[in-house]
Amino acid sequence: MTRIAVVTGGSTPERDVAFAGAAQVVTALRELGYAVTVVDTTAGVLDPAAEARLLQPAVGREPPSPARLAELARLELGPRLVQLPAVRDADLVFPVLHGAQGEGGSFQALLDLAGITYAGSGPLGSALAMDKDVAKRLFRDAGIPTPDWAMWPAAPEALAGLGRPCVVKPVKVGSTVGLTVVREDADLPAAVDLAAAFDDEVMVEAFVPGREFTVGILGDGALAVGEIIPDHEIFDYECKYTPGLTREVFPAEIPASLTATLQDLALRAHRALKLRDFSRVDFRVAPDGIAWCLEANTLPGVTRTSLLPQSAAAAGIAFPALCDAICRRGLARRAEGNKLPR
Repeated sequence: MTRIAVVTGGSTPERDVAFAGAAQVVTALRELGYAVTVVDTTAGVLDPAAEARLLQPAVGREPPSPARLAELARLELGPRLVQLPAVRDADLVFPVLHGAQGEGGSFQALLDLAGITYAGSGPLGSALAMDKDVAKRLFRDAGIPTPDWAMWPAAPEALAGLGRPCVVKPVKVGSTVGLTVVREDADLPAAVDLAAAFDDEVMVEAFVPGREFTVGILGDGALAVGEIIPDHEIFDYECKYTPGLTREVFPAEIPASLTATLQDLALRAHRALKLRDFSRVDFRVAPDGIAWCLEANTLPGVTRTSLLPQSAAAAGIAFPALCDAICRRGLARRAEGNKLPR
């Protein structure tokens, strides 16, 4: 029986999001006949009681506090993780992690050094996508439109050039944690302080009015385009994880030409960042029809109602089949000798 270690949890603001995804990935993989062990990067292997307590499909309206995250960070196993038999002897590690700790490349580099096969992008692609500043530079080099931005602190003229409203956010955190839409200059310092509580770098980005879309990638193909219609002005943390605050339409009810454009840009973004196996790329389409690429997610949410699974379902790929396809890509690399990925 193929042994899968689902590594999840962590000490990032998206810890609860990771557990919610792991809850459903674990169920799907066990139904498919895989032998699954669940490992939290702060607590190690979870016994059945811990699985029942932590692997909950619901996510709270707020991320864990910075104080709680600091407490969890002190418990991180770090390099000791690969010494756990459940990880070391697994045929495949399936990461269900979010934030810089799991998506930033260091976790993937650790597994590479230990010779452990895993699903998803390698260290380089993970690091490129996690750093929104670097990712946007690569998007521009590849001819992919992305909103203007400046790294904080920035010259007054640079900030003025972004217009108002603008978006202030951490550079290496996902799920819109620490993000603020700023309308008045007087509100910038508080927005920067909030973002800085979650990351050591802060970005100020031009706000793009319009409609929000997302495209899943599996292998080297684009899945269905979905439209995200939040109750709030943006698809923020509360809208993402509070039932009823967002309507998600898959496939998006848009002209075929826009669908093709978004799928093409998503694949180009995936390739520009040297990603592999799967990802999800997010866009805003302005009233003038220009599609602006916001970011690519190397380990997107994987609950059954998350955006990547919905994108796959609209393309005819059910959730268990999506999990299986991701595993099979990693296992194929193992069969080929586990060559070092990008």
